[in-house]
Amino acid sequence: MRKIAIYGKGGIGKSTTTQNTVAGLAEAGNKVMVVGCDPKADSTRLLLGGLAQNTVLDTLRSEGEDVELDDVIKNGYGGTRCVESGGPEPGVGCAGRGIITSINLLEQLGAYEPDQNLDYVFYDVLGDVVCGGFAMPIREGKAQEIYIVVSGEMMAMYAANNICKGIVKFADAGGVRLGGLICNSRKCDFEHELIEALAERLGTQMIHFVPRDNVVQHAELNRKTVIEYAPEAGQADEYRALAKKIDENKMFVIPKPLEIEELEALLVKFGFGV
Repeated sequence: MRKIAIYGKGGIGKSTTTQNTVAGLAEAGNKVMVVGCDPKADSTRLLLGGLAQNTVLDTLRSEGEDVELDDVIKNGYGGTRCVESGGPEPGVGCAGRGIITSINLLEQLGAYEPDQNLDYVFYDVLGDVVCGGFAMPIREGKAQEIYIVVSGEMMAMYAANNICKGIVKFADAGGVRLGGLICNSRKCDFEHELIEALAERLGTQMIHFVPRDNVVQHAELNRKTVIEYAPEAGQADEYRALAKKIDENKMFVIPKPLEIEELEALLVKFGFGV
C-alpha cells in the first residue's frame, strides 16, 4: 500500500487534482482511500457526487468514542473509500488537531490493515506546512510520498518551496520523499518551462502538466470528477495520464529548497521581473 500526501498553496486546486487523480487510479482497478485533511471537508465531494459526509470530528462529537469504521467512511466513485477529518467549531480550537485525531482514529479502527486491500491512501492536505497538525503526514511518516500542486504564479511556487523545506526537515525521521511537482496550469507565460526549471532546481521532476480547461468547472458544478462527468474529454485523459505516472513513478528524492533570492531570480529569468 502506497501512502501519498498532496500539498500546495491554498486555492491551487489540490482537492480537484487529488479527486480526479484518484478517479483515474480507481478506473484502472486500484482500491484507493482518500483522507480529507481540510476543515472545509471538500476533499471527497466530487467522488461522492456532492453528498454531504459526516466528518470524523463531527462523528466523535455526536457519537462519543463508540465509533466504528463504517461511521466515518463512505464509498465513492469506483469503489473509493472517502474520509473527511473535519475541524473544530468556528473560532474554537486548532484545525490541525483534527488531522491528528482522524488519522489516529483510522489507525485504531483498522482502516490501513491488510484486510482492507488498499493499493493507495491519499491525504489531501490544506495549504502550506506551517502547523504541526497539517504537517503530520510528513512529520510522523504517515505518508511515504509527497506530490506538490503548483502553478507558474509566484506565491504557488513560494509555497511549493516552503513545503520542500518541511520534507527536508522530516525526511530522515519519517522517511518521506518528494515524488514530483504537479503543475495545475493557470496559463501563465512560459509556465511549463518555468515549473520544469523549478523542479530541476529542487532536484525533482514535473511529473505532469495539467492544462487549464473549463470542463473541470463544468464537472464540479455537476458534483463529479472529470473522469466521471466527461470520460471522453481530453482533460479526463490528462488526469488518467497523471494517475498512470504516479502509479509508475520511481523517482523519490529529498528536495533541495531554494533561497528566496534564487526563487525570485528564476521568475525574473522567465520574464516575470520588472
